[in-house]
Amino acid sequence: MSILGKIFSKIFPSAQAAQPPASSGPSSDDVAAAAAAAGAARAAAATAAPAPMAQVDVEALLNGMAQKNPQKLNWKTSIVDLMKLLDLDSGLNERKELAKELGYTGDTSDSATMNIWLHRQVMNKLAANGGTVPADLRD
Repeated sequence: MSILGKIFSKIFPSAQAAQPPASSGPSSDDVAAAAAAAGAARAAAATAAPAPMAQVDVEALLNGMAQKNPQKLNWKTSIVDLMKLLDLDSGLNERKELAKELGYTGDTSDSATMNIWLHRQVMNKLAANGGTVPADLRD
Protein backbone atom coordinates (compact mmCIF):
# COMPACT_ATOMS: atom_id res chain seq x y z
CA MET A 1 0.00 0.00 0.00
CA SER A 2 1.23 3.48 -0.77
CA ILE A 3 2.13 5.79 2.09
CA LEU A 4 -0.71 8.13 1.16
CA GLY A 5 -2.97 5.08 1.10
CA LYS A 6 -1.86 4.25 4.64
CA ILE A 7 -2.65 7.80 5.74
CA PHE A 8 -6.09 7.56 4.11
CA SER A 9 -6.77 4.20 5.77
CA LYS A 10 -6.14 5.77 9.19
CA ILE A 11 -8.45 8.72 8.55
CA PHE A 12 -11.30 7.57 6.30
CA PRO A 13 -13.63 4.92 7.79
CA SER A 14 -14.36 3.38 4.37
CA ALA A 15 -10.65 2.78 3.85
CA GLN A 16 -10.33 1.34 7.38
CA ALA A 17 -13.25 -1.00 6.77
CA ALA A 18 -11.44 -2.38 3.75
CA GLN A 19 -8.45 -3.41 5.87
CA PRO A 20 -8.50 -7.00 7.19
CA PRO A 21 -8.47 -7.41 10.99
CA ALA A 22 -4.95 -7.87 12.35
CA SER A 23 -5.88 -10.82 14.54
CA SER A 24 -7.48 -13.02 11.89
CA GLY A 25 -6.27 -14.34 8.58
CA PRO A 26 -7.65 -12.45 5.60
CA SER A 27 -10.27 -14.06 3.42
CA SER A 28 -10.13 -13.67 -0.33
CA ASP A 29 -12.86 -11.02 0.00
CA ASP A 30 -10.73 -9.12 2.56
CA VAL A 31 -7.70 -9.27 0.29
CA ALA A 32 -9.74 -8.07 -2.68
CA ALA A 33 -11.23 -5.22 -0.64
CA ALA A 34 -7.82 -4.17 0.67
CA ALA A 35 -6.37 -4.29 -2.84
CA ALA A 36 -9.28 -2.22 -4.12
CA ALA A 37 -8.80 0.34 -1.33
CA ALA A 38 -5.06 0.56 -2.00
CA GLY A 39 -5.71 0.94 -5.70
CA ALA A 40 -8.28 3.64 -5.03
CA ALA A 41 -5.82 5.51 -2.81
CA ARG A 42 -3.10 5.31 -5.46
CA ALA A 43 -5.54 6.47 -8.11
CA ALA A 44 -6.68 9.31 -5.85
CA ALA A 45 -3.09 10.42 -5.36
CA ALA A 46 -2.39 10.32 -9.08
CA THR A 47 -5.48 12.12 -10.39
CA ALA A 48 -6.55 15.73 -10.14
CA ALA A 49 -10.20 14.93 -9.36
CA PRO A 50 -10.38 11.71 -7.34
CA ALA A 51 -13.66 10.20 -6.22
CA PRO A 52 -14.50 11.44 -2.69
CA MET A 53 -14.58 9.03 0.24
CA ALA A 54 -16.85 9.35 3.26
CA GLN A 55 -16.99 12.87 4.72
CA VAL A 56 -14.64 13.10 7.73
CA ASP A 57 -13.86 16.08 9.98
CA VAL A 58 -10.09 15.64 9.77
CA GLU A 59 -9.31 18.33 12.34
CA ALA A 60 -11.68 16.88 14.97
CA LEU A 61 -10.45 13.34 14.33
CA LEU A 62 -6.76 14.24 14.58
CA ASN A 63 -7.28 16.52 17.58
CA GLY A 64 -9.03 13.65 19.35
CA MET A 65 -6.17 11.30 18.53
CA ALA A 66 -3.63 13.90 19.71
CA GLN A 67 -5.41 14.28 23.07
CA LYS A 68 -5.10 10.54 23.67
CA ASN A 69 -1.46 10.38 22.58
CA PRO A 70 1.17 10.62 25.35
CA GLN A 71 3.48 12.57 23.03
CA LYS A 72 2.83 16.24 22.30
CA LEU A 73 2.45 16.09 18.51
CA ASN A 74 1.81 19.14 16.34
CA TRP A 75 0.02 17.47 13.42
CA LYS A 76 -1.21 20.83 12.08
CA THR A 77 2.25 21.92 10.95
CA SER A 78 4.47 18.84 10.98
CA ILE A 79 4.27 15.93 8.55
CA VAL A 80 6.50 13.96 10.93
CA ASP A 81 4.10 14.53 13.84
CA LEU A 82 1.10 13.76 11.62
CA MET A 83 2.64 10.44 10.60
CA LYS A 84 3.57 9.64 14.22
CA LEU A 85 0.03 10.46 15.34
CA LEU A 86 -1.29 8.00 12.74
CA ASP A 87 1.20 5.39 13.99
CA LEU A 88 3.10 5.37 10.69
CA ASP A 89 6.85 5.34 10.09
CA SER A 90 7.86 9.00 9.87
CA GLY A 91 11.49 8.36 8.93
CA LEU A 92 13.21 10.30 6.16
CA ASN A 93 13.04 7.40 3.71
CA GLU A 94 9.26 7.13 4.19
CA ARG A 95 8.85 10.87 3.71
CA LYS A 96 10.99 10.76 0.56
CA GLU A 97 8.78 7.92 -0.73
CA LEU A 98 5.67 9.99 0.04
CA ALA A 99 7.24 12.93 -1.79
CA LYS A 100 7.83 10.70 -4.80
CA GLU A 101 4.20 9.48 -4.69
CA LEU A 102 2.92 13.05 -4.60
CA GLY A 103 5.20 14.30 -7.38
CA TYR A 104 7.64 16.44 -5.39
CA THR A 105 10.18 18.00 -7.75
CA GLY A 106 12.34 19.78 -5.18
CA ASP A 107 15.52 18.61 -3.50
CA THR A 108 14.68 15.79 -1.08
CA SER A 109 17.94 16.55 0.74
CA ASP A 110 16.32 19.80 1.90
CA SER A 111 14.03 17.97 4.31
CA ALA A 112 12.60 21.12 5.91
CA THR A 113 11.27 22.44 2.61
CA MET A 114 10.12 18.98 1.55
CA ASN A 115 8.32 18.44 4.87
CA ILE A 116 6.39 21.69 4.57
CA TRP A 117 5.39 20.79 1.00
CA LEU A 118 4.40 17.25 2.04
CA HIS A 119 2.19 18.44 4.87
CA ARG A 120 0.36 20.86 2.60
CA GLN A 121 -0.10 18.24 -0.12
CA VAL A 122 -1.41 15.62 2.31
CA MET A 123 -3.93 18.14 3.67
CA ASN A 124 -4.96 19.01 0.08
CA LYS A 125 -5.41 15.31 -0.77
CA LEU A 126 -7.46 14.70 2.38
CA ALA A 127 -9.69 17.67 1.51
CA ALA A 128 -10.04 16.51 -2.12
CA ASN A 129 -11.16 13.08 -0.95
CA GLY A 130 -13.94 14.02 1.44
CA GLY A 131 -12.03 15.31 4.42
CA THR A 132 -13.02 18.56 6.07
CA VAL A 133 -9.66 20.29 6.49
CA PRO A 134 -9.25 23.87 7.78
CA ALA A 135 -8.53 26.33 4.96
CA ASP A 136 -5.29 27.49 6.58
CA LEU A 137 -3.88 23.95 6.24
CA ARG A 138 -4.62 23.74 2.50
CA ASP A 139 -3.61 25.61 -0.64
